[in-house]
Amino acid sequence: MQTSKLSTATILGHLGIEALNAMQLASIEANETHKDVILLSATGSGKTLGFLLPLLGRLDDASKDTQAMVIVPSRELALQIEEVFRSMRAGYKVTCCYGGHLRETEENNLVQPPALIIGTPGRLADHIRRGNITVDAIQTLILDEFDKSLEYGFQEEMAFIIGSLKNVSKRILTSATEAVEIPDYVGMTAPERLNFLTGSEEKEQRLEVKTVKTDNSDKSEALFRILCAAGGKPAIVFCNHREAVERTSQLLHARGIVNEYYHGAMEQQERDSALCKFRNGTANVLVTTDLASRGLDIAHVRYIIHYQLPHAEDIYTHRNGRTARMDASGTAVLIIGPGEYVPPYLGDNVEEMRLPVDAELPEKPKWTTLFISGGKKDKINKIDIVGFLAQKGGLKKEDIGLIEVKDFFAFAAIRKSKANTTVAAVRDQKIKNKKLKIEIAR
Repeated sequence: MQTSKLSTATILGHLGIEALNAMQLASIEANETHKDVILLSATGSGKTLGFLLPLLGRLDDASKDTQAMVIVPSRELALQIEEVFRSMRAGYKVTCCYGGHLRETEENNLVQPPALIIGTPGRLADHIRRGNITVDAIQTLILDEFDKSLEYGFQEEMAFIIGSLKNVSKRILTSATEAVEIPDYVGMTAPERLNFLTGSEEKEQRLEVKTVKTDNSDKSEALFRILCAAGGKPAIVFCNHREAVERTSQLLHARGIVNEYYHGAMEQQERDSALCKFRNGTANVLVTTDLASRGLDIAHVRYIIHYQLPHAEDIYTHRNGRTARMDASGTAVLIIGPGEYVPPYLGDNVEEMRLPVDAELPEKPKWTTLFISGGKKDKINKIDIVGFLAQKGGLKKEDIGLIEVKDFFAFAAIRKSKANTTVAAVRDQKIKNKKLKIEIAR
């Protein structure tokens, strides 16, 4: 099979990475010598590159068919993997398929088969049943965050998809949980097992765990004081239910804490907007369900706050996986209300967090987010948006922050102090000869 012409060094240069870590190197080596590989590694350790690099070596430049499929439990993880694959700039077409995305758009993307398809089980199964995906040439199957796919109840869809792929000769399965059982329908034969979950001591040293005890069944006052003590550093607040997420977000807004909320019942554009605002610093607090505990690429989260206690140890672990990533440090805070107890898996020596007597509101974020009603399908990219904001909006380089471009819309962070004048300046201007709606993202 003809392999990609790009060297690993070139790909890492495109990604802005100096070197691979031990897990990624081990994955590449194992996949060169074994047909099936199980990769166990913690969230945030770089598993995506650990399977994309071996995959890239298996793609045939001359083939016009779909050669590989990645099955994931959530649309956010699918989009994250797609972004990494595109950033590798290897020249292969990739398409994402997931619920909440227009099926007609995906069908159009599949007319000319992409080399790689990434998707969630339900949508992939639907496309296969409709004949939209040509499965005969798919030789590589990757099951990412497989333990979460099982937890979400995707067994039936995955069994159908895998049963439809008759010519798979390579399987890679990743998980952040060691105890996961591999069902027979996956079709693995004597897989090589790489376990990088055992070296958790270093992670634990970077992660401080603290408790805050409150006599009030309404924990919002304790949460407010923790966020004030955090001083505006990025924090994710975990609740167990969607209703609690929205209620908590509203309470924080009423107290002057700028935040965004995120849960599974939101429309995709709303979810993208919330995550983008958190990533780009428009909001330093994200209130969410456990949907955000897996598969999201959010860098530099300093605090994880368990506003409602996790139901199980693995949920606690995956929530905390959003901080202390790679070489960074972080703090997990559990709010213990009346009748609640520190979970037994934490042990007896968990330190209680000291909160200041006088709660002082953190400084408001200096960024705001623009919504732009055009994206990749309009041939608009980040460079186009930077140039537009500089030339038509009068912004300097330091006034423009993180830009994220989706299929049909984009988000751009700009200095809050420049927002009103910028929106007024670009109101009647065009990007690539297209007049688009540009406004402050809601």
